[in-house]
Amino acid sequence: RRLNVRVNIELLSISNPVHKKDLAVRLTDDSDPFFLYNLVISEEDFQSLKSQQGLLVDFSAFPQKFIDLLQQCIQEQNKDIPRFLLQLVSSAPALDHTPVSLNVVETNPFKHLTHLSLKFLPGTDAEIKKFLANCLKCLKEDKMMLEEKLKKTEEDLTRQLSYTQQSLSEKSRELDKLKSEWTSYTTALSNKHSQELTSEKERALQAQTQYQQQHEQQKKELENLHQKSIQQLQNRLSELEVINKDLTERRYKGDSTVRELKAKLSGLEDECQRAKQEVLSLRRENTTLDAECHEKEKLINQLQTRVAVLEQEIKDKDQLVTRTKEVLDATQEQKVILEESTEEKQKHIEKLETTIKSLSAELLKANEIIKKLQGDLKTLMSKLKLKNTVTIQQEKLLAEKEEKLQKEQKESQEMGQSLRMKEQEVCKLQEQLESTIQKLEESKQLLKTNENVITWLNRQLSEVQMAKKLDSPASAHSGGRAAVSPLGMPDRPSFHSSGISHPISPLYAFQNFLEPIHSKNGNSQCPVQLNSQLLKPSRCLDAHTVPAAGHAANKENGEQLGLESKYFKKKDDSIPLRGLSQNTLNSEYLRPYVPAKAQPLPKAAGTPASAYFPG
Repeated sequence: RRLNVRVNIELLSISNPVHKKDLAVRLTDDSDPFFLYNLVISEEDFQSLKSQQGLLVDFSAFPQKFIDLLQQCIQEQNKDIPRFLLQLVSSAPALDHTPVSLNVVETNPFKHLTHLSLKFLPGTDAEIKKFLANCLKCLKEDKMMLEEKLKKTEEDLTRQLSYTQQSLSEKSRELDKLKSEWTSYTTALSNKHSQELTSEKERALQAQTQYQQQHEQQKKELENLHQKSIQQLQNRLSELEVINKDLTERRYKGDSTVRELKAKLSGLEDECQRAKQEVLSLRRENTTLDAECHEKEKLINQLQTRVAVLEQEIKDKDQLVTRTKEVLDATQEQKVILEESTEEKQKHIEKLETTIKSLSAELLKANEIIKKLQGDLKTLMSKLKLKNTVTIQQEKLLAEKEEKLQKEQKESQEMGQSLRMKEQEVCKLQEQLESTIQKLEESKQLLKTNENVITWLNRQLSEVQMAKKLDSPASAHSGGRAAVSPLGMPDRPSFHSSGISHPISPLYAFQNFLEPIHSKNGNSQCPVQLNSQLLKPSRCLDAHTVPAAGHAANKENGEQLGLESKYFKKKDDSIPLRGLSQNTLNSEYLRPYVPAKAQPLPKAAGTPASAYFPG
């Protein structure tokens, strides 16, 4: 079974004969006073418990850790599958004064782990008596505290009763004063209304004539301005057309010049490309000529080396000639042959030198031609740039002229729109004049109806006064009665406690003072609240409720007395009368009054008198 248990943990320090600390744990049940189990753990017992259950905490930190485990059990107790459980296991089938073990168990899907298990002994008769005596003592102290609170509340209620009775007497005096003030105020208001009505009629007629004169003058001025603006716009249109023609002619001329310049540009670009191709071909020829010159120079060097070799051979032969005469003849013949060959070679060398000179001259001429072509190219590029700048300037001029044309067109459109707006304003002014005339007629009709209502009210007031004089002996009753003015209308209460000092509408007075108030006394017994730690019955006082007064409607035989409802409707578009507040024209103030017999207010037992009045 499941049970709510209170766990008390105390640290007991014993100094005689040796200073010791013991941990006392007590299990009790608030619903069962005989349920008592005790456990006292000394430091030596804790060491054995620590070794048995494998605890990692010292004796000083053990109480706090035990409290933390209990709090986790409290947090998990409302869940369907709690993680931490507190199990009280006994060997006997029922708890009949047998030792019990308290286990703190953590549930897992795999296993139930017991974090701590403590063995409790049942309380003896002396311990149970001591526990019950302590409980009685606590209850008596609570009873004394509650009795003191009751006495204080009774004293406060008696003071409030006396204060409310005094405030009632003061308010009744204030009501009498308000009655006299109300009668004087109604007479003054009726006189003021009649004077203001006449003055308002005269002012309305004067305003109507002034509006008509102003409207005619404004109409004439607007017509004159309209004609002048039309003439100005026509002149401006003719000037703009002439300017537009000139601009179109200039545009056509500019287009033709642009086309001619584009054709010339294309021709010049073709010539430039041709010149570039010629330059490339000349450069290629120059490279081939340079290669040929290098080859001829190599041949000349080879011939010079041969000549040097031959000269050395001649020297050797000259030496041999001196030695041998026979060899001389041969050498002379060879010498002649060699001289002939040398002459031929020298001629050939001279020819080669002349060809080299001619080639260098041709190269110089080719370089000059290339320089001339580059200069021509630069001049052509400068001319092209000038032509481009001229064409860009012409295009800019054309764009500016087009923008001016567009602006002038927009101005003409705006002038047309302003003309239309002015015509619409004239139409709106005419409609406003008609609406003001209609409102004037409606205000006249309203004034007539108001005069009829005032005369009817005066008759009703006189009839009520006569009825009041006849019924004056029957109107005096004792205690809790609504105060009625001599004119048969309830006065306005002013509430000092709530800070409301301005007058309240008569309809409010009818609803709060002339209708009977039904009070309901309901004695509701509060249920006893159960706590998981301590069960305390809570008391509820008798609540006296006073319903708000219903809507006051005086009817006889199912029909409403007085004028029809159409005379009391407020029109939002009507002109308010000068000197009259909007509240006086409201249907609440113009509602007919039917005298009703004052009934004593029902007073509930134990409720103060101030409960029947607002504030």
